[in-house]
Amino acid sequence: MWILSLSFWTALGLLCGLQIWISMITHGHSLLRVLAYQVLIWNAWFVLSPLIGWLARRYPLMPPTGRAVVMHAAAALAIAPAHSAWWTMLLVQMQPYDAMSARHFGDAYGGIVISVLVLQLCFYCGVLVAHYAVEYYEKYRDRERVAARLEVSLSEARLHALELQIRPHFLFNTLSSISALVRISRQREAVTMIAGLSELLRYSLDHAGAQRVALAAELAITERYLEIERLRFPDRMAFEIDVADELRGAAVPTLLLQPLAENAVRHGIARSAGPGRVAIRGYRAGGRLCIDVLNTGTLATGYRAGVGLRNTMDRLRHLYGADHSFELRAGDGGVIASVSLPWTQASGEPA
Repeated sequence: MWILSLSFWTALGLLCGLQIWISMITHGHSLLRVLAYQVLIWNAWFVLSPLIGWLARRYPLMPPTGRAVVMHAAAALAIAPAHSAWWTMLLVQMQPYDAMSARHFGDAYGGIVISVLVLQLCFYCGVLVAHYAVEYYEKYRDRERVAARLEVSLSEARLHALELQIRPHFLFNTLSSISALVRISRQREAVTMIAGLSELLRYSLDHAGAQRVALAAELAITERYLEIERLRFPDRMAFEIDVADELRGAAVPTLLLQPLAENAVRHGIARSAGPGRVAIRGYRAGGRLCIDVLNTGTLATGYRAGVGLRNTMDRLRHLYGADHSFELRAGDGGVIASVSLPWTQASGEPA
C-alpha cells in the first residue's frame, strides 16, 4: 500500500508538471525542474499520510461523532497552510518558472494559501477516504482468512470424526471374531488374531490425524487384516493383492482400504457357504490412481451402504470434492468396490 501511495503521488506530480510545462512551452522553462518541483509538492502528501492515518484511528469517523469531525476539520485547516508553506518554499528555492517565479517567501505564501485552500482540504479528505478504504479492505481480507481457517478446521474435525467412527467399527468386528474363536477352543488362531489386531490399532494410533499415507502402508495393514479374517474362514477364504511397486508410493487416505476389505469379507465371504476370495488390484490411468477391491459375492438389489462404506465415501468427498469417484458394482464374477483418486506422491516417498 505504501508503494501504491508513493506511486500515486509521484504520478500526480509528473502529470501536473507535464501539463504545466506544455501550457508554458513557449516560455522555455526546464522540463526536469518543473517535473521535480511538482513531484516534491505532491509527494508531501505521502509524508503526511501516516499522520492522517493516525488521526483516523485516534478519532474514527465511522460512526461519525462531533468530536471526531471537529478534530479532523482542525487537522485539515492546520495541514493546508503547512503544505502551502512547503509549496512556497519549493517555489522560491527551485525557481521552476525562472523569472516568473516569486523571489521572496512572503510575497508568494499568501496567494498560494488562498488559491489552493479548497484543493488542500479536498486532498485531506481524499487521504482520509483512502485510509478507511484500505482499513476496511484489510478487515475484509482478515475475515476471509479467518473463515478459510475455520472451514479447514471444520473439515479436519469432520474427517477426524469419521475416522473415530471407522476404528470402533472394525475393532468391534475383530473382537467378535476373536470371541468366536475362543468359544470353539481355537486358542492359537485367537492369539494370532489378537496380535494382528494390536498391529491394526498401532497403525491407527500412529497415523491419527494424518489424512493421507503411502499406498504401501495401507496395503500392508490391509493384508494383515485379511490374514486375520482368513483365520476365521481358513477353509473357504483366499485373498490376493496385485499392485505394482511403482504405485505404492502414491498418497491415499488413511484407512481407505481396510473398510473396503472388511465390507468384502462381511458381505462376500461370510455370507457364502462355498469358497471365495478377496482381490485388491491397483493401476494408474493417466493422472489418476485406481483401486478395485473384489469379492466373490453378489450385489443385493437396492443395497444400502453400511457404516464403513458411508464413512469412506464421506471422507473421500471431504478430501477430494468432486475430483474422485467411488462405485460399488457387479463384475468379474463378484462385487467390485472401485475408487479413483487424483495421483499424488506421498510425502517422503521417491517420485
